[in-house]
Amino acid sequence: MRDGRVYAGVQPAGLFRSDDQGQSWTHVEGLQRHPTRPEWSPGGAGLILHSLVLHPDDPDKIWVGISAAGVFHTADGGETWETRNRGTRADFMPEDQRYPEFGQCVHCLVMAPGRTERLYQQNHCGMYRSDDGGRRWDSIEAGLPSSFGFPAAAHPRDTDTLFLLPLNGDIKGRFVPDGKAAVWRTRDGGASWQDLRRGLPQENAYFGVLRQAMATDRLDPAGVYFGSSGGALFASADEGESWDCIAQHLPSILSVETLVVDR
Repeated sequence: MRDGRVYAGVQPAGLFRSDDQGQSWTHVEGLQRHPTRPEWSPGGAGLILHSLVLHPDDPDKIWVGISAAGVFHTADGGETWETRNRGTRADFMPEDQRYPEFGQCVHCLVMAPGRTERLYQQNHCGMYRSDDGGRRWDSIEAGLPSSFGFPAAAHPRDTDTLFLLPLNGDIKGRFVPDGKAAVWRTRDGGASWQDLRRGLPQENAYFGVLRQAMATDRLDPAGVYFGSSGGALFASADEGESWDCIAQHLPSILSVETLVVDR
């Protein structure tokens, strides 16, 4: 939220803006006028605008992620939009159509701290990084146990550090690989990955983690948190090196947010 302005993404794939902290809302119609709109198709959970990335200094620049239409960007506050999907795969399409202009099933989109042109994207079909605001995406999934997953969380200060929780894909079921929970961390922008398991269940962990159920805080070292489909909430106070289960037996956790209270 900036100066009372709030955005909300909805299903089916719409964007709304409030300029009074949510008291009233206006439809951002420019996205619906995009020429590709009649051809957008829903993902497994529907046609959802789920990821909103706002430029920290320019309120007119916004990126959105839509399942299963892809990433779109506006530089004029939502009047006009352009696709930002070059380099991301759509493995569910025929082989000669796997890099379309739109139609990719983006799962999560986050911005690196302090570098507004660097974006990370977990997709239905791979993990990607862009260093030019999404105009071009490069695969960074090498070294991960799966190209599939939902959540991604950026470090609050380090541009090159990102946290993921990969899941099996559609065939094996959408739970952590081998039933052994791990958060994967890169310290070099996706060139290499390390699995972080200490304190996480390493047997019979047949749970998933949804796209908005992972978050970091702004402490030093940074805290990392994720909630499972089985209702467990896990936390790390040392950037993923060790983990504790801080809540259990909750309903399926859809979203995790953090708030640091200064004393």
